[in-house]
Amino acid sequence: MPTQQKIDQVKNLTDKLAKAKAFFLADYRGLSHQQLESLKKSLKKVQGEFVVAKNTLLKLALKKNEAMNNETMLQFETELKNPTAALFAYEDEIAPIKAVSDFMKAHQLPKIKIGFFSGKIATDSDFKKLASLPSKEVLYATLAVRLKGPIYGLHNAMRWNLVRLVVALDNVKGKKPAN
Repeated sequence: MPTQQKIDQVKNLTDKLAKAKAFFLADYRGLSHQQLESLKKSLKKVQGEFVVAKNTLLKLALKKNEAMNNETMLQFETELKNPTAALFAYEDEIAPIKAVSDFMKAHQLPKIKIGFFSGKIATDSDFKKLASLPSKEVLYATLAVRLKGPIYGLHNAMRWNLVRLVVALDNVKGKKPAN
């Protein structure tokens, strides 16, 4: 019979899964407690969370998640072996992924097993591709510049005729004989 503590943990994990825009499962073996706490702090700054949980509790929480179908659940169950931690990305999906990727570059851990991003299963290679994307702010700035470009060109094209007219009138005024 499950204890109240385990029931609460499953409910907590289920709530986190429902709230998360993306999540990944990772093998955290080899990380020291200090490294794990450092990773958790860096993720908290970018609205992410790294939670160590028992595989059976994670499996129960995943089964309660509405986004999971049977095929997806089977793929996740095959990865729920060995010690597992879950990365939850709440607000910005990319920022926590980048934070973990930066941490992985420094420590070569944790190892990503599988994830769920934009309604699809994501692998370790997908995780690396997502981590290489620019931040949302950079993407917004790039979009703004690209939207501004054609408008700026149109403005210059329309202004050019007026500038030529003013220059022509100024030249005519300068050549006019004085009376």
